[in-house]
Amino acid sequence: MGIVAGLDSSAEYTSIVVCDSETGAVVRHGHAEHPGERDDPQSWLRSLGTAAGDGQLADVQAIGVSAQQQGLVALDGAGEPVGAALLGNDQRVQTAAADLVEAFGGRAAWAAAVGTVPQAAHPVSKLRWLAREQPAAARRTAEVMQPHDWLVWQLLGRPARRVTDRGDASGTGYWSAATESYRPDLVELALGHQVGLPEVAGPAEPAGHTPEGLLISAGTGQTMAAAFGLGLEPGDVVISLGATGSVCAVHHEALADPSGTITSYADATGMHLPVVRTLNATRVLRGAAGMLGTDLEGLSELALSSTPGSSGLVLLPYLEGEQTPQLPHTAGSLHGLRRESMQPEFLARAAVEGMLCGLADALEVLRARGVSVRRVFLLGQAAGLGAVREAAPALLDAQVVVPEPADYAAIGAARQAAWVLSGSGRPPQWPAAACQVFEAGEQRAVGQAVRQQYATVREEMYPGALGV
Repeated sequence: MGIVAGLDSSAEYTSIVVCDSETGAVVRHGHAEHPGERDDPQSWLRSLGTAAGDGQLADVQAIGVSAQQQGLVALDGAGEPVGAALLGNDQRVQTAAADLVEAFGGRAAWAAAVGTVPQAAHPVSKLRWLAREQPAAARRTAEVMQPHDWLVWQLLGRPARRVTDRGDASGTGYWSAATESYRPDLVELALGHQVGLPEVAGPAEPAGHTPEGLLISAGTGQTMAAAFGLGLEPGDVVISLGATGSVCAVHHEALADPSGTITSYADATGMHLPVVRTLNATRVLRGAAGMLGTDLEGLSELALSSTPGSSGLVLLPYLEGEQTPQLPHTAGSLHGLRRESMQPEFLARAAVEGMLCGLADALEVLRARGVSVRRVFLLGQAAGLGAVREAAPALLDAQVVVPEPADYAAIGAARQAAWVLSGSGRPPQWPAAACQVFEAGEQRAVGQAVRQQYATVREEMYPGALGV
């Protein structure tokens, strides 16, 4: 038996879970906010130290690290940051991303090269922005890392060997999940010169040992760590209900998509995680709740007092434009208004159904490419709403699973550490996450009718927009 730890550094705080390496039982946990600016790597490191205080790591034999994805830490020749980190959600970079798409020959060329089309989040786009907006810092940049890479390097005592993993590498825009190799030419296209890139370690390969002899695994990004912590398998899909939405499946191969709708990530086990994103998820519910003078729970109660189909009301939830389908400059719209449907409960139900139908469209993009969908895990605050839980199985046409709240990214990082510690060819079989399960049952036909009502309106407004 051994004791392992998983460290998860999010945009705002660090969580630590300490687990039994064989059973996965959580022995203890720690938490600390980042004390400084969110884009200061030293602040991430200080919160890690605080979370690990009071002997949290006293008997730990191995550590795994997960962290916020697609941030860029640009370092000079001495290994010091050339400026603040550029975080994953930095929308200043959108113009640079569009510039890169054109510079390399368009969306299809990027999808063929690395399985993704540059967006503001991708580090390759941030390199382009750095070259254009901070040319002095760009010229000083000698190597680049992402947050998890940088934290692992710090824990190891800043050795000559820099390590990342295939999961985080696949989100850079200059590493291909299909060929499992870097495209240095794309780095040079973005920044103007070559830089040092971390070595991509295999799923069960260690990054090294700390000066004190503690084993450190390769680590990974938060999405991949959470998937590992949840114990996802082929046939499992995760729908994350943030302000925006993402639909992420476990699949046996990378999916190249010339339209750029699917982004091909790798996972932390040797499989792949194709992702389709929507720009509108929980923000749709919050917006409707504001119109009705209530909160999310109040909106859910109103929706539950309605009936499926919302008395003919259909909300196309494209409030901030949309990515799936690709309608960047459109707006949301409400259809089917009649005197009898102009009631709060029908608007509430239309908001819930509109959000879920938009996510179902994203799920259909993956199904159309042969991705198996056995069950759908719902994550995020909105997953706890009764109206979402009631409507989701029929609208998504799948068993819906809502995990109990836990630090799944930190647990996944700990499970990776246990895998490396064991030296086994297979990850440890930890118990599945505690979940609530919801089935469509007799509502399946009703869900299909609601989906058809939604699809009819979508096609009338935007013919052929979804393209599946």
